[in-house]
Amino acid sequence: MEVLLVRPRPHKETIGLQHVMVCEPLELEYLVSNVPDGIRKKVNLEICDMILEKESFLSILKRKKPDLVVFTGYITHVGTIKAMCTEVKRLFPDALTGVGGVHAEVVPEDFTDPSLDFIYSKNGIDGFNMTLKGMLEGRSVSEIRYSIENSDEMKLSFQHRHPDRKSVEKYRAEYYYMFHRPCALIKTSYGCPYNCSFCFCKEITGGKYFTRELKDVMDELEGIEEKEIYIVDDDFLFSKGRIREFLRLLKERGIEKKFLVYGRADFVAENKDILREFRDQGLQAVIVGLESIRGSDLDSYKKGTDIDINERAVKVLLELGIELYATLIIPLDFSRKDFSDLTTWVRRLGIRFVNLQPLTPLPGTSIFSEYEDKLLYPRDAYEMWDMAHVVLKPEHMGIRAFYLEIVKAYYRIVMRPKNVLALIRRYGLSMNLKMLAGSSRVTMQYLGKVARGI
Repeated sequence: MEVLLVRPRPHKETIGLQHVMVCEPLELEYLVSNVPDGIRKKVNLEICDMILEKESFLSILKRKKPDLVVFTGYITHVGTIKAMCTEVKRLFPDALTGVGGVHAEVVPEDFTDPSLDFIYSKNGIDGFNMTLKGMLEGRSVSEIRYSIENSDEMKLSFQHRHPDRKSVEKYRAEYYYMFHRPCALIKTSYGCPYNCSFCFCKEITGGKYFTRELKDVMDELEGIEEKEIYIVDDDFLFSKGRIREFLRLLKERGIEKKFLVYGRADFVAENKDILREFRDQGLQAVIVGLESIRGSDLDSYKKGTDIDINERAVKVLLELGIELYATLIIPLDFSRKDFSDLTTWVRRLGIRFVNLQPLTPLPGTSIFSEYEDKLLYPRDAYEMWDMAHVVLKPEHMGIRAFYLEIVKAYYRIVMRPKNVLALIRRYGLSMNLKMLAGSSRVTMQYLGKVARGI
């Protein structure tokens, strides 16, 4: 049985972080590694990463003649995945299709379409395996769906085998995150222990938080060839005891890697000693959701931090020489003065990288209903939900002007000469030129929005 596992290329309208980062499709690697041995002998699996793949999807379909095609993606991929499934059905009417991923788990109804046979709204690994088993047994689509929907055996992926990284061997050298290249992913926890109102992460597990055994994490780390490791937990810097045990086991096993992690500002501000130890064992960068320069915004987001905490966190990372990738939400009531205040604040603190996200009430989050009647785009304009598009009408300026202020803020922060020279010293000219090329593509997408006003 021929099976294709596909990560689609983003829609051309999606403002693409893929220009500055392309990470491995970890969820598809988990699917490959966890097919039961008895079924694996009867199934030929191939991962197609269409972000990097040179061969066209049409050509791949004609070459493979698949019996099953399963996709992964976010909300921005919904329309693209439906179109690709339609193409599968046009060429091979008897082929079956499926989709999984975080959006399929939280808002599965978005994928409802005649071209899609299976929507894995529970744990995708077990649902996928039930699909393979059912197909090999000659069961109907409705019978397989029933078994998936009524199974009480769904387990967290952490109870499964480690991802099969060799299944994307042809692409591995091209996976990177910013200056971290080549870069591998690992996930050591699932869900988030906090309750920020805008966040999609907590919806995936219904607000629950799970962690893997660190011995198992070390086993997986030992099998990863890449030096750069991106720990994609929604919040790795949560438990002081767990981090200390993580560092102890790294040393005990002689594992030497360079790490990029997510962490909250309050943890960073209060735990300089732990971060110093982590830095000495490979911590290179931390992604921190600072979210706002205004305390009132932090309160409304239920962030549980304040401006002082944010500033202390930035200072800690700067003093330790740990790179900070800061994310900031741009609310609807931002004026030109607010943009100016933001860039002045960021530059004063010495932050070199920011991700400026216009307030985006993602479907599936607790704040979506508050803004549903204020959307600038139809709910099903999925490609626009990238947290880079302006999806709600700004209060103090037009849409074109709002986009232009975002572009100006990026360049005032990232491209100031002092910043550029520091980045060249740390990462080298070649790496910076690659990043410049990628960020320029993103800038051109933004300028297109300025020109068209949409």
